[in-house]
Amino acid sequence: MKKMSNVSKLYLAVVFVILYAPILYLMFYSFNSGGNMHDWEGFTLDWYKELFQDTRLLVIVLNTVVIALLSAVISTIIGVLGALAIHYVRKNHWRNTLLSFNNVLIVSPDVIIGASFLIMFTMIGIKLGFVSVLLSHIAFCVPIVVLMVLPKIQEMSSTLIDAARDLGASRWDVLSKVVLPYITPGIFAGFFMALTYSLDDFAVTFFVTGNGFTTLSVEIYSLARRGISLNINALSTLLFLFTMILVVGYYFITQRNKPAGMGARK
Repeated sequence: MKKMSNVSKLYLAVVFVILYAPILYLMFYSFNSGGNMHDWEGFTLDWYKELFQDTRLLVIVLNTVVIALLSAVISTIIGVLGALAIHYVRKNHWRNTLLSFNNVLIVSPDVIIGASFLIMFTMIGIKLGFVSVLLSHIAFCVPIVVLMVLPKIQEMSSTLIDAARDLGASRWDVLSKVVLPYITPGIFAGFFMALTYSLDDFAVTFFVTGNGFTTLSVEIYSLARRGISLNINALSTLLFLFTMILVVGYYFITQRNKPAGMGARK
């Protein structure tokens, strides 16, 4: 057993090295005073200064954050309502059908989703830009929120709702004071997952962006095609750190929302 444990630890260490070594390599050379990723010449913050002096790139960052926040908030609201609707469908056949439809956008290739949205927006006359990107991000974030929230609803005992009704609570009181507080960890998980998916998405966004509007993922792709520049390293480093802050923030939120007795259990 001890030998198996050591092998497992070694395997995990190798996996983490493979995953994080390229990121650390990229971050390391974002401080290189040279113009390449081969020869280290000295420490500098010039690439970060140049990054923050690029007005166009700052506008793109703002576009990306606004799209991510709006899509995360809207998809969380829709996803919570969708999860509640799926849970309270009485017939298993219809519930499984709705879950299957919900999972279509998750299992479908991003290229197919992006091309489908592009065709749809062109047909109905929606101009490619902010609105098209926002709608497409909401569409692929909603199923993620549903999958995050639905297990928490299924964990909730029906006796809680029955007790609230016996005490004279209205449907709104049951929803706002019993159901929503109970599933809050799932709601936060869905929100942060939607936020990170929106920030990270490239394939779908690439299809539905128009002239004059773009996001960071598409911009980084465009910059990389022009050649290696340490501006890309600096920008990617900041994005990685921002994502880590989100992950740490989500961890502390979930720990705070745990019942007091959970931490004492063995």
